[in-house]
Amino acid sequence: MYLMYADESGDCGMPADGSPCRYFCLSGVVVHELRWLDTINELLAFRRWLRQRYGVFLEAEIHAAEMVNKPGKLDPSLRQLKKHERLAIVRQFADKLATLSDIRIINVVVDKLGKVPDKEEVFRWAWYSLFQRFDNTIRYRNFPGPNHQHERGIVFPDNTDGGKLKQFLARMRSTNPLSLSLAGGTVVINQPIQVLIEDPVMRDSRESYLIQAADCSAFLLKQSIDPSSYMRKSGGNAYFQRLLPVLCTQASMKDPSGRGVVRL
Repeated sequence: MYLMYADESGDCGMPADGSPCRYFCLSGVVVHELRWLDTINELLAFRRWLRQRYGVFLEAEIHAAEMVNKPGKLDPSLRQLKKHERLAIVRQFADKLATLSDIRIINVVVDKLGKVPDKEEVFRWAWYSLFQRFDNTIRYRNFPGPNHQHERGIVFPDNTDGGKLKQFLARMRSTNPLSLSLAGGTVVINQPIQVLIEDPVMRDSRESYLIQAADCSAFLLKQSIDPSSYMRKSGGNAYFQRLLPVLCTQASMKDPSGRGVVRL
């Protein structure tokens, strides 16, 4: 069984309606159930190192956007740090994730400018694509791990619109039209997802290091595309590249950056 922990960066609102974000990003951190405990222990060792180095509590949530932009929402053990120290923690978190050979990260970005009619479609496009890539990658056996031919997958999103995600998965199990480019043009086929089981299981990011890992990836993905002035000035807009060893490049072979980012 493969487990995918997912989180987002940006928002689904449209620029015409006042949203400051052109891009909506999703990241899913995937690990096999038999590698889950080893991965958690690695992340726990990293958090113990942060406690020794910076005094950050083990239960403190590392929320990447707030680490940089809204420190007032952070745990007191993080709030007392200087901004460059909080950014260093985000960088060190990315570096730690890059050493975890048993994980892969699927990344999706929706460019809202002139492509989608409303925020509902932004949300649907992004999650449909994440579910589809997770299903495909399991079926093609491209994730690290035991890789049994009958593997299944389950999704653990950060607390979001669980009702909609449940509907999306249910619908995709019966009707999932995909466009294929052939020599004679484009053909639309129905290819229901096959190996994702159960409804999405909502998790509170404060209680999951792997949700926080997905949050870090999504934030760094967005900053690599549309960085804030501070991230550009500090070089943080290049931190997404640090995740390259664990990016699921098979998710999109069309990504010109070679990082496997699904660009919609």
